[in-house]
Amino acid sequence: EVAKREKALLEQLDYENGYSIYIGIPFCPTTCSYCSFTSYPIHSWKNRVDEYVDAVCKELEYIASVSKDKKLNTVYMGGGTPTTLEPEQMDRILTHLETHFSFDDLKEISVEAGRPDSITREKLEVLKAHNIGRISINPQTMQQKTLDIIGRRHTVEDIRRVYAMAREIGFDNINMDLIAGLPEETEDDMRDTLKQIKEMAPDSLTVHALAMKRASRLTQEQKGKVHDANEEGEIAHTLSAMIELASDYANEMDLVPYYLYRQKNIAGNFENVGYAKVDK
Repeated sequence: EVAKREKALLEQLDYENGYSIYIGIPFCPTTCSYCSFTSYPIHSWKNRVDEYVDAVCKELEYIASVSKDKKLNTVYMGGGTPTTLEPEQMDRILTHLETHFSFDDLKEISVEAGRPDSITREKLEVLKAHNIGRISINPQTMQQKTLDIIGRRHTVEDIRRVYAMAREIGFDNINMDLIAGLPEETEDDMRDTLKQIKEMAPDSLTVHALAMKRASRLTQEQKGKVHDANEEGEIAHTLSAMIELASDYANEMDLVPYYLYRQKNIAGNFENVGYAKVDK
């Protein structure tokens, strides 16, 4: 079912002459304990971000020049957290994109707004002014105790506030990410998180099973801890129940699965699933 839905979406792409661009912004407000992406705390690099933006713009010009006979199908700005950039820095990159590329064959531009503690009204207004169709606002969990444990320095209320602001500004295609299996979370925690997400009604929901990335702080902290077979079984059972709950709540929200994938070292050998409204 998922494969058929994914195939129908991918058939819209031009496999002969089409291409996609990923713009990576390797900065975050802080580094989450489970993360091993190339990402650096923005405060440590404040004085060099303009140089990075210069380099991105230079590279975009090169890509545009060597791809002028091809068709740009999709653009994804990810990270890190792209919204750690200042509004004028984001504006520079997006203006550069519009100046050097044809959008005649463009299906979607998606920007990962990600962390609520990086989002401001001014930044969202820059994205809106550039007609960004899809953004992500990623809580990972709606449990304050877990946000504190994993090093995300924002509150549950910040998530609600930023999401409401994005809706007010006019974004009608918002994704939210959750992670099943975060430290010390229970099935009840996941149920409560999903209830809160359902109230907000995002247009898509991506549910990840926690992947223990080799270089992440969380994995380093877990080194040497031995779980007996009973403990392992309980962890797998809880994770399975969380993923089942997410599927049930997605169904209640009229979100259908449109892709899934596995990562290395993913908890319980489960998978990540993307759910979305049919037209989103």
